[in-house]
Amino acid sequence: MSKKPRKIVIMGYSGSGKSTLATKLADKYQIEVLHLDQVHWLPNWGERQAEDEQQICKSFMDIKDAWIIDGNYTKLEFERRLEEADLIILLLYGRIPCALRVIKRWLTYKGKTRPDMGTDCPEKFDWKFLRWILWDGRVASQRNVYQDITKNMKGKTLVICNQRDLYECFDWL
Repeated sequence: MSKKPRKIVIMGYSGSGKSTLATKLADKYQIEVLHLDQVHWLPNWGERQAEDEQQICKSFMDIKDAWIIDGNYTKLEFERRLEEADLIILLLYGRIPCALRVIKRWLTYKGKTRPDMGTDCPEKFDWKFLRWILWDGRVASQRNVYQDITKNMKGKTLVICNQRDLYECFDWL
């Protein structure tokens, strides 16, 4: 990146490293990050009311001159995020790399809450989540969202499909 972006959106498949990249970019550019998983999940995997989620996201974007927002959540200021972003990063890794990353994450945080997750939401891994990573989270409608972003947000969208691409784009990682 030659110019420091002010507003960054990071989206992609579960297990692709969205939150990790968001945290590294936040450190590099000294920009505050909003992890949408923290917005969505209440303690013990409860789900926040949609109106409250919307207000948290909207307030964050209203107050901050620069931000990084990590997560898909298309009901949370989605169009605004895309329009205002200087850089949109799509992490579209394959199924197996995402599954392996999630297993590694589970082993690292087993029984603990990740820093980018809602309070008191200990890391978990089960067959339902594995199915989401491998199949259910990759339905045509989700792929279409990513294709539309790539088509409609030309010039500010960066598609990364594997770790090598990531390191080539961000050689300081």
